[in-house]
Amino acid sequence: MTDPANTRPTLAAVARRAGVSASTASLVFSGSGPVSDATRAKVLEAAAALDYAGPDPTARSLRRGRTGVIGLVTEDSLGDAFRDPMNLALLDGLGEELSDDAYGLLVLPWTGEPGGVDLGDVPMDAAILLGCSADLARSVEILQRRRIPIVAIEAPRLQGVVPIDLDNAEATARGAELLRELGHRRVALVTLPLDLARERAPLTPEREAAATAYTAIERIRGAREVFPDAVGVSAGGSTVAEGHAAGLALLDVPAEDRPTAIIAQSDLLAAGVIRAADELGIEVPGELSVLGFDGIRLDGITPHVLTTLVQPSVEKGRLAGRAVRAALADGAAPGAAVTAVLRRGDTVAAPHSR
Repeated sequence: MTDPANTRPTLAAVARRAGVSASTASLVFSGSGPVSDATRAKVLEAAAALDYAGPDPTARSLRRGRTGVIGLVTEDSLGDAFRDPMNLALLDGLGEELSDDAYGLLVLPWTGEPGGVDLGDVPMDAAILLGCSADLARSVEILQRRRIPIVAIEAPRLQGVVPIDLDNAEATARGAELLRELGHRRVALVTLPLDLARERAPLTPEREAAATAYTAIERIRGAREVFPDAVGVSAGGSTVAEGHAAGLALLDVPAEDRPTAIIAQSDLLAAGVIRAADELGIEVPGELSVLGFDGIRLDGITPHVLTTLVQPSVEKGRLAGRAVRAALADGAAPGAAVTAVLRRGDTVAAPHSR
């Protein structure tokens, strides 16, 4: 038997206490119609007496057919997601585009593990996939069965999903071409995680063939267009600490075996590589050139001005927000693509002869 003390007060109870109709009480709380000041005061007084905080948002969402929530799905942990400057810039763009429509963003860390977030159960009006891998395809099918619009930022092509693309492979190839023009031949890669396991380990043909992380795969592809035999290490995340560890693995070897240049798949990884080089007494760019990707501010992290591929993350967020709005308005949303621009800093130079 239900304990009356634990029963949530209802709008109908408030209306009865105030001596008005339920529809009039509803107008007081929604603010969507004319109600006299005296009637409003009676309804609010009754609500206070019954400890009624307002209509149940879940029920209200069901009546409207909308939750007011946009799900942002990332394969990063929440901690990593909010430490990554690229994600923060993208969230700025999303917020700018969606704020006028009063949508809230719900960040959903998707791990693919049993007991993790089930995208089939989360209330949302639309989903934005942020750099997710092919492992997510089965959850995309669930969202599509729910008729939830899906926008994918840097993700594999999936049927019925609106793409917001970045020229990861082409941009990386442009940066790699600069290194080749400078005379580099012995080049190594420090990549983003290759899959959900996020293992820091040497790149091997087997690991690359099994990789599912779209952005990492595309940037590897661009580098291999110019340096097909480049060795490398996959990092466990896009952090300075991971770049440092990967840099030590590549650089703490005899000089004749060291790369003369390293292509890092994020600026934070590149900063970590530079720290590893400094620790080992390897001069950048005199003995080692370092190329990054992102274009973030590195003040306080390294004194160098990084040579990098600058991507428009805020604009990516805006484009994703516009696609969501279009999909929710009429079901049709165009895809879009942005381009990274090579910015020359002071971390690349012609290699010393050995």
